[in-house]
Amino acid sequence: MSEPVPSKFQTGQFILIDKPLTWTSFDVVNKVRWLIKNEIKVKKIKVGHAGTLDPLATGLLVVCSGKFTKRIDEIQGQEKEYTGVITLGATTPCYDLEKPVDEEFPTDHITKELIEQTALSFIGEQEQVAPIHSAKKVDGKRAYEYARLGEDVVLKSNTITIKEFDVELCDCPKTEIQEKSKINQELPYQKGIHVKFRIVCTKGTYIRSIARDFGLKLDSGGHLSELRRTRIGEFCIADAIAPEDVLSI
Repeated sequence: MSEPVPSKFQTGQFILIDKPLTWTSFDVVNKVRWLIKNEIKVKKIKVGHAGTLDPLATGLLVVCSGKFTKRIDEIQGQEKEYTGVITLGATTPCYDLEKPVDEEFPTDHITKELIEQTALSFIGEQEQVAPIHSAKKVDGKRAYEYARLGEDVVLKSNTITIKEFDVELCDCPKTEIQEKSKINQELPYQKGIHVKFRIVCTKGTYIRSIARDFGLKLDSGGHLSELRRTRIGEFCIADAIAPEDVLSI
C-alpha cells in the first residue's frame, strides 16, 4: 500500500497573515495550526511564526508550516518595515498603550523641524535597550516576568541599525487601539503631539523603545500609540490574508 501524498502544508508553506489587533502571535499560530489539522486530517503538524508582533500591533506575520519551519531563523534575520504613530508628551511603563500613562511632559518647544532633525539622528547603527515589559530573556526568564513581580532587572543593549525613518505630524483621533485595548478610556492619550512614521530596521529592533528614545531626544516623553508591520524582507503586507482564510492559499 502506497504512502499518502503529503499536503502542501506538510511539504512547507510560507503563510502571510495580517495579524488582527489584540491577537497575540501565538493566537495566530494556534488558529492556523487548527485549521490545517482539520483540513488535512492529521493529529500533528509543525507551525511557527518568524517574528513576534505585540498584541496592540497589527500587520505582517510570516507563519511557516511543515518543513519550512526550519527557515524561521532565516526569515527573522531579514530587515523589517513598520508604520505607526508616536505620541509625544506622555510616557507609559511599557512604552505603548498596554498600560496607562504614568507621566506627562511639556511639548511647547517641539517644532516640525525639530521632529524631522531628531528622526534623522536615529539613522545608522546604535545600541538599544529593550522595554522591561518585553519577551527578552534575562537569566532564563522573560523580562516581563520580572516586571510583573516588580523586580528590578538590568537589560543589556543590542546593536541595531535604522536604515530609514520618515516622520510627519498628524491628527490623532481616538484610534482602534484605544477602543479595543484594556486601558482606562478617560486617560489623556489624545493630548500631545502625534507623529506618523515609517521605519526600516534590522532584526531585534523594538519600535516601542524607538518611541521612548524619540521622546527623550526631544526633551519630552513619548510612547507608541499605533504600530503596523508592513514588510519582512521580500514579504509584504499587500500579500497577507486574514487568519481564517489560510486554507485559501
